[in-house]
Amino acid sequence: MNSSLRIGTIWGFPVSLHLSWFLIFALVTWSLSSSYFPAEYPGLSMGVTVLLGVVTSILFFLSVLAHELGHALFALRNRIPVKGITLFIFGGVAQIGEEPRSPGAEFRIALAGPLVSLALSGVFALAWLLDRAVPYLAAPSEYLVRINLMLALFNLIPGFPLDGGRLLRAVIWKLSGNLLRATQVASISGQVVAFGFIGLGILAIVNGRVMDGLWQILIGWFLQNAAASAYAQVAFEHSLRGLKVDQAMSCECDTIPARTPLVQVIEEKILAGGRQCFLVANGEQIQGLLTVEQLVTLPQSKWRWMTAGQVMSPLGRLLNVRPDSDLLAAVQLMESSNLALLPVLDHERALVGVLSRQKVAEYLRLKSQLGM
Repeated sequence: MNSSLRIGTIWGFPVSLHLSWFLIFALVTWSLSSSYFPAEYPGLSMGVTVLLGVVTSILFFLSVLAHELGHALFALRNRIPVKGITLFIFGGVAQIGEEPRSPGAEFRIALAGPLVSLALSGVFALAWLLDRAVPYLAAPSEYLVRINLMLALFNLIPGFPLDGGRLLRAVIWKLSGNLLRATQVASISGQVVAFGFIGLGILAIVNGRVMDGLWQILIGWFLQNAAASAYAQVAFEHSLRGLKVDQAMSCECDTIPARTPLVQVIEEKILAGGRQCFLVANGEQIQGLLTVEQLVTLPQSKWRWMTAGQVMSPLGRLLNVRPDSDLLAAVQLMESSNLALLPVLDHERALVGVLSRQKVAEYLRLKSQLGM
């Protein structure tokens, strides 16, 4: 089940709402209409505060979207693909297709978001100066000044993967010339910040502010996981640099006739033999590829009546790579296309093997065990 709802496209990439966004939207609206606006503008009626709460929440999340569009714009200007933008419970994230190629690009992309938020804070401050005599307009303007300023300052905290952490990484990368080392330092900084939030949350709970404390702990937990995952991803990509597909590909796919019943493949090849992929042939000609991932999507009631040839993916329709292709680029292709494996074809378009995520992980694990 897809946990995000696509709401549109900007500059060629999708913009989506994660299901958790609806929860935070409701919480922000409720907080504004039930406590913030009645306290700051006691003359407003309940109906008006509810309406202003909804409108202000929408403007707040449009501000978050603008923040992420700032990142996306500078990524595109630096020729880095953008997979999409997703708004979720902690704000938003611009999904950049690859790591920046230079410290300068990293710095510009990271700084763009906070600058957009600071600019929006200034715009709403100007609006508040013009409409402060009208409570219906002043209430959302004043709140949006504060929240955009807080969004900019929070993101400038020097802890990866916050924008401030990415700025820190860019500076260390520039000084050291080592992206992996810079990512490690920024990730450690991010985890320190995360544990700081968790500590503040525990302190808040002890002092009786349970909801504030739980929220801070949740933010800290999210930042800690994100920082650790970001370093692991960069370390993984670093370990693949300079390697070719033929170093990690597998030639162990069994060849099976197209008429083989699926239940026979499952019982004799997968469960008994531990195989994960199969070349499907008609006589001596390879026609397609069959994987465990394809089988698990089928109802078990069909396993006995369908054959390998009916379920396989024809070779001509599959994305593929060559043995001398860059391994990192091949893995990124699998990730972007949500594929478990890729056929490896030689220059004459003959199948020479398959590249799978599992085989890449095994290859890297063996390299690490051998100290290479």
